[in-house]
Amino acid sequence: MKPLRMLSTRTLIALAVAVFAVAAGGAALAVAARSGGPTPPPKALPDALHDALAAPEPEGITARIKFTNRLFPSGALLGPAGSALMSGASGRLWLTNDGRGRLELQSDAGDAQIVWDSAEVTVFDASSNTVYRFALPAKSGAETAKPDSGTPPTVAEIQDFLSKLAEHASVSGANPTDVAGQAAYSVSVAPKHDGGLLGSVELAWDAARGVPLRAAIYAQGSSSPVLELTATDISYGPVASSDVDVAPPSGAKVVDLSGAAKESHPSGQDQHVTGIDAVKAAADFPVNAPDTLVGLPRKTASLVGPADSKAALVVYGQGLGAIAVLERKADTSGGQQQGPLSSLPKISLDGVTAHELATQLGTVLEWEKGGVAYVLAGSLPPAAAEAAARALA
Repeated sequence: MKPLRMLSTRTLIALAVAVFAVAAGGAALAVAARSGGPTPPPKALPDALHDALAAPEPEGITARIKFTNRLFPSGALLGPAGSALMSGASGRLWLTNDGRGRLELQSDAGDAQIVWDSAEVTVFDASSNTVYRFALPAKSGAETAKPDSGTPPTVAEIQDFLSKLAEHASVSGANPTDVAGQAAYSVSVAPKHDGGLLGSVELAWDAARGVPLRAAIYAQGSSSPVLELTATDISYGPVASSDVDVAPPSGAKVVDLSGAAKESHPSGQDQHVTGIDAVKAAADFPVNAPDTLVGLPRKTASLVGPADSKAALVVYGQGLGAIAVLERKADTSGGQQQGPLSSLPKISLDGVTAHELATQLGTVLEWEKGGVAYVLAGSLPPAAAEAAARALA
């Protein structure tokens, strides 16, 4: 069974958005406009980061939030955006100091609930009455045994890290602000090169407690975030287990997404195949993978996926401006094409029909030719992605 291939386009995208929400919620991230609250005194970025990392961890966090999703242009997806993860929503966040959390979102398009702990993440989509489960990788014995000194990096160490980061990205200072009524510092990071369509990422944190309070992703040339979480209120204190240990409805359909990862190496052994010659020799289909693609050199090639359905993953270029191409043997069992993007609008690549998903941060294309199924993805506009696809098609 290959659960990811069987999911609809909207479901796959919603789960990808859920990853952003879990990552943000797991760190108690919330984006908010200025609320007229207090602001902290000016402070150098290394000092502000050091003080945040050294601050005592709160016993728990409870927040009212608003989630906005501007990633997809109108008409990019077929049918109504029937999920809080797809259309944006408001809701609440609960987070304990032992890594458990719950993000509850409500909207007219349909509610969603994301619950996580150290072992598993579950996403309940009320619009389809479906629960998606994913088991998190277990820590190795070495990781478990490794002691945590609890000592934050020094100001000098942070300054050294920022100096290295500045070689690749423009980093602002620690800007005093207020988020959800809390005095906070914010910082903006923008790639200097190989950034694709990414404009910048903005983060803010509580000046007194070090808790992240703001996360926003901007596309190039846009003054509004593509994705954001907004806290309208936040409080600190113990969170009851009943607030985070919440089970989905008993009658919901359950899809276990952990199986795909387990199928990759059923023996439990790490059996990576890398290098274009080795990949071509191991694949059971003709791998295309030219040396260059629209002027970008081939950087890596590897064989990925479950043992009975291996695919070649080839990357051209580097950084966020890279292009990734997944090639696999086309399904010739009969019936119409049912790839992960098969419900999206069609375009023509010099006579070859492809399905395209265009967003503010990148483009994904899927097509078949010569018994091989292709998926091309990159943080680039549709015209550039289509040119790369035509070079392969």
